[in-house]
Amino acid sequence: MKIPAPAFVLVLVGVACAELAPPERSYKILMLLPVSSKSHRNVFMPVAEGLADRGHKIVMLANNPPASKHPNIEEFDHDLPDFKVEGMDLFATRADPSGVFNLFKKALPEIAKKLYKVPVVKELYDRRKEFDVVVIDHMFNEVVYPFAHEMPFITIATPGMDSRQSAVLGNVLNPAYAPSLMKSYPLPMGMLHRFLNAVEHIMSAVNWRHLDVLPPVQKEISAQFPDLPSLLDIERNQSLTLLNSHFTMNGVLPLLPSQVEVGAMHCRPGKPLPEDLESWISGAGSEGVVYFSLGTVAQGHSMPKKYRDMFVEAFKKIKQRVIWKYEVELEGISDNVLMRKWLPQQDILAHPNVKVFITHGGLLSTQESFYHSTPVLAVPIFGDQPKNGLNIQDSGLGLMLVWEELTVDLIVSSLQEIISNPKYETTAAEVQSSLRDQPDSPKDRAVFWTEYVIRHKGALRLRSPAASRAEYLMLDVLLALHVAVLVAVYVLRRVLGAIASRVFGSQTTGKKKTE
Repeated sequence: MKIPAPAFVLVLVGVACAELAPPERSYKILMLLPVSSKSHRNVFMPVAEGLADRGHKIVMLANNPPASKHPNIEEFDHDLPDFKVEGMDLFATRADPSGVFNLFKKALPEIAKKLYKVPVVKELYDRRKEFDVVVIDHMFNEVVYPFAHEMPFITIATPGMDSRQSAVLGNVLNPAYAPSLMKSYPLPMGMLHRFLNAVEHIMSAVNWRHLDVLPPVQKEISAQFPDLPSLLDIERNQSLTLLNSHFTMNGVLPLLPSQVEVGAMHCRPGKPLPEDLESWISGAGSEGVVYFSLGTVAQGHSMPKKYRDMFVEAFKKIKQRVIWKYEVELEGISDNVLMRKWLPQQDILAHPNVKVFITHGGLLSTQESFYHSTPVLAVPIFGDQPKNGLNIQDSGLGLMLVWEELTVDLIVSSLQEIISNPKYETTAAEVQSSLRDQPDSPKDRAVFWTEYVIRHKGALRLRSPAASRAEYLMLDVLLALHVAVLVAVYVLRRVLGAIASRVFGSQTTGKKKTE
C-alpha cells in the first residue's frame, strides 16, 4: 500500500529535520563526468543542486547539453562524438554482450587523445587549482584523473558498490557474498556460485585496469602529461566516495567511513499530474494502470518488432489501462493504451492507482519503484540491469523476464500474478518504509560529506591504512609463511635423512661385521 499524502509529508519532514549548519564560505566545486549517460548526470544533479542551494559555485563537465537552470551551476558539454549512448542499439548487445566492452576499449583511448584539446576542457584543466574539490564519476572516467592530481578528490559511484573501487579504498569485499558489479547470484551462494563470483571479481578488475581498457588510456594520457603519476596512483588519492546505493535496496555490505551511501537521492515526492494523465489513471478504476518505460538510454523504438508486437497483443488481453513511454507512433495499439514520447515518471509511480511498473531494470528506475512502492516487472537488457532484475525478484518486489523467452501469455500471466498477489505490494511497502526511515536525507548526507572533505583539506583521516589488495589480504605474509613451511619441511627432511642414514647405516655396518 502506497503512503498517502499526509503521511508522505510527515516522513519527508522527519528526514529533513536535521538541517545542515551554514557553510563557512562559498566553495568552488568542479564536477567531471565526460563519459556518461543522462542517468549518470541524474545522480550528480541532486548533489550539485544541494551544494548550489547553499551558495557554492558548481562547474560541471559532461557529454550532454546543459540541463540545469540553477544560477550557481555552470554546465559544459565537451561534445566529442566517441561515446553517445543515446544512439546505441542496446538490444543488439544481447546477441554479443562483449559489444559494450569493446565499445569502451575503442572509445576511451580516443576520448583520452581528444579531450584535453577541447578548448573548454583545456581551460578548466589550467584553472583546476582554483577549485576546492574535484568530484568525478568513478565509472568509465579515469580519463579525467589528471584533474585530481594534488587536489582534494571525491568520486560518485553512480552504479553503487563496485568491488574494484572498494578495493582501492582499502575495503576488499568477500566474493563469498558480495556481488560483482554486473552479476549477482542468489544468497547464500553455493560453492559453484562462490567460485564464479570470485573469478568475476578478479577478472573484471584485471581486464579493465591492467589488460584491455586502462593501459591504452594511460598511454594517451602519459603522452600529454608525462610528469603525472599513473592514473591508478592518482585514483588511490581519493578521499571519499558517494555510493548510489542503500542497504534496503542493495543488501548489506561492510563499509569504510569513506564509503557513504546516498542511494535514491534523486527520488522525490510525486507532484500533481497534468490533467489528461490524472484523468487517464484515475479513470482506470479499481483495475488500475500498468506503466511501461525502458528508460532514457534504451529507446522504445529500438525494441525488435517481435517483442514490440508481443507487448501490443498482451496489453489487449489485460483489464488494466497502460501508459507506454514510446518515442514514435505505433499502429495497432488497443484503446486501453496511452503512448507518449516523454512522461513524468516519478509522478506516475507515486500515483496510488499505478499497479505495476514494467521497466528495463535501470538502477535509477529501480530505486524510484522502491521509493514510490510500486511492484515491478523487470525485462533487463544489458549491463547491471539483469543484476537489478534478479534483486527485484529475490526481494519479492516483482518478477523478472528474459527477452528471448518472452511470449504474449507469459507477459499477461506475469502482470496478473503481480497485480493479484498481495505479497508484491506488501513487500514494496515494507521496502519503501525502510528506505525512507533515515536520520537525514541522502542529498543532505552527500552535501555534508562533500563540504567535510573541503573543510578538512582532503580529510586524510578518512583513509584506510589498507593501501592495496595484496596488503589487505596479507598475500606477502602468506607467501612468507608458505616459504617458511617449505624451508622447514626441507630442513626437517634433510635432518631426518641424516639421522636415518646414521642409525640405519650403522646397523648395516654392524651386521656386516658380525657376519
